Amino acid sequence: MASEQPAAREPDDALDDFVTAVLTASRVLVGVSAQSLMQVEDQVTPTQFRTLVVLASHGQTRLNKLAERLGVNPSTAQRSVDRLIAAGFVARRENDHDRREVVIELTGSGRDVVDQVTRLRRQAITGIVSAIPAGRRRDLVDALVEFAAAADEPLAASDHALSLGW
Repeated sequence: MASEQPAAREPDDALDDFVTAVLTASRVLVGVSAQSLMQVEDQVTPTQFRTLVVLASHGQTRLNKLAERLGVNPSTAQRSVDRLIAAGFVARRENDHDRREVVIELTGSGRDVVDQVTRLRRQAITGIVSAIPAGRRRDLVDALVEFAAAADEPLAASDHALSLGW
C-alpha cells in the first residue's frame, strides 16, 4: 500500500502580493531616507545619524543601553559616540542622580540635525501620501499599523519618535 503524500501547497498569491507591495514600499522609504540624509552627509554618517535619532527618541542614556538600542556592542557605540562628541552633536556628562554613572545626550546641534532630516522626510512622505486618494488612506494606515504590530514595533504615537517623524 503506497503512502499518501500530502498535497503540494499552492503558494498564497495574496500573501505574495502583499510581500511584494511591502518590499516595493520599503524601497520608496529607503529612497526617502537616503535623500534626506544626503543633506547632512558632510556632517554625519547614516550610522551616526541613527545614534542621534535613538538619543532624540529616548533622551539621555548610558552607553550600554544606547548600544542595546542600536543593536551593536558597547565598543562600537563608544566609537560612534566619540566621533559625535568631537563633532559637537553629543555630550557626555555625569548622571544627576548617580555621579558614578556617565550619560550621553544630544546637544542642540545634534537635535538640529535630527530635526532637519526628519522635516525633509516628513515633507517627502507627505507628498507621496497626498497622491493616494483620501478614501484609501485609512486602509493604508490600518495595514501599516498591523504590519508594525506583527513586527512587534510599538506605534510611534506611544513614544517620542512620533514627534521626530519616526
